[in-house]
Amino acid sequence: MEILDLRHFSSVDLRPLLDDETQLWSRLLSWDYAGSAEMILRYVDAKILPGYAAVDRGRVFGYSFFVYEGNKGVIGDLYVVNGNRLPDARQVELRLLSHVIETLQQSPGIRRVEAQLLAHDADVVSRPFLETGFQRHPRLFMVLPLENAVHEKSGPHPDVEIRPWMEADYQPSAAVITAAYRGHVDAQINDQYHTLSGSLRFLNNIVRFPGCGVFDPESSFVALDRKARGVIGLILCSRVRNDVGHVTQVCVLPEYRSRHIGESLIAATVTNLRKRGFSMLSLTVTEANARAVALYRRLNFETKRIFDAFVWQG
Repeated sequence: MEILDLRHFSSVDLRPLLDDETQLWSRLLSWDYAGSAEMILRYVDAKILPGYAAVDRGRVFGYSFFVYEGNKGVIGDLYVVNGNRLPDARQVELRLLSHVIETLQQSPGIRRVEAQLLAHDADVVSRPFLETGFQRHPRLFMVLPLENAVHEKSGPHPDVEIRPWMEADYQPSAAVITAAYRGHVDAQINDQYHTLSGSLRFLNNIVRFPGCGVFDPESSFVALDRKARGVIGLILCSRVRNDVGHVTQVCVLPEYRSRHIGESLIAATVTNLRKRGFSMLSLTVTEANARAVALYRRLNFETKRIFDAFVWQG
């Protein structure tokens, strides 16, 4: 087995591997990974996606890639055929990760590295991260079969209006995200929440790119203060399968919490998806965010899997 750099082997055919990974995401997460797979292939063909692949006698059976965002590196994916079932495959996963982590930590100007490995169970590939100084944050992948959705009898505060997302909501929504996550555990995991410009990049990635499904404006909403007419909360939803939605962001300004606004935003998304024939809604939440976890459980979301987010600050 040899480890080859993706930047120097664009002739290697990744499509069979990505087809196999697409089946895994469908089985574990009810996600259609085909759009992400096509994007990966385009970037590899253009020789702009750095990473490593595991190759044995000419056959590619595993890979991990990463991206540079200014002085930050983000590990985008890790996949090895039968990685969840074969001991040898687990060793390949750990070796790939070690190469990626070493590359990122030694890259000039890189002062932070982030990773979220949604398709890997918590702790199973944590060793290379923990041995190189990463912090680990367990996260929950939760699902709500829409026939089990709890109907919220009490709406938001009378001074709050829930309306559909519009393009004009970009800037005010970014301001809400920045304020909502100030001092929050999720801001430790994703440093884009620290600044307005970072929150705008986060929104742009959700709305413009298929990494977390295809943005679904019909099931995305904002909460407004009726008097001030300003955005005070939002929920963004993407379509990850033709009948499955995924909440990519939900937050409310701190001073407006405890007014059932978060519940009302989720209820608006659930109602819209049910009317359109969707069968399920999913989301991710950091385990340490006990208040949010309790809310989702009260609304009948169930934990389907636990995965890890890792952060290194150089």
